[in-house]
Amino acid sequence: MKAIVTGGAGFIGSHLVDRLLEEGVQVIILDNFSTGHKKNINHLIDKNNFTLIQGDIRDLNTCQNACQNVNFVLHQAALGSVPRSIKDPITSNEVNVSGFLNMLVASRDQKIDRFIFAASSSTYGDSASLPKIEEVIGKPLSPYAITKYVNELYASIFNLSYGLDYIGLR
Repeated sequence: MKAIVTGGAGFIGSHLVDRLLEEGVQVIILDNFSTGHKKNINHLIDKNNFTLIQGDIRDLNTCQNACQNVNFVLHQAALGSVPRSIKDPITSNEVNVSGFLNMLVASRDQKIDRFIFAASSSTYGDSASLPKIEEVIGKPLSPYAITKYVNELYASIFNLSYGLDYIGLR
C-alpha cells in the first residue's frame, strides 16, 4: 500500500504520516514548507518506506509525478486562516482551489483508489442551526470558507464525472 500526504510536514499531516508508517504503508510527503516544518518530519528522513518531495501543489506536473503508483491521497495541504484569506484572497485561492484541483486531476489521471481531504466547518458559514447538518450550508463568511466549499464541490463533481472515490472530513 502506498499513500501520498500533501502538507505532510504540517501538524495534522505529520501525525497522519507517523500513523501510516506504523501501519506499514509506504508514504510520500508532498510539501512546500510554506506552513509545515521540517522539524515535524526530521525523524522520518532515513526510513526506507518514506519519501519527501519538496514541491508545490500549484504545479500540476509535480502533482502528477508525486501521485504515480500511489493507492490513495490524504490531502492536507492548504493555506488555513480566515484572517490570512481576507488579507490575501488570491494566494488562498491559488493554493486551496487551484492546488486542490491539481491534486484531483493527478488523482484521476493516476487512477488513485481514494482521495481523502481536509474539509472545514467554515463551509457552514452563517448557518445558525445546531447541531450542524452537513447538507445545511449558509453564506460563506470569508475567502477561506469559499475555498473549502469549492473543494467539496469539485470532489463531488470528480466523483460524478470520473468515478473518483473521495471522502471530505469536516
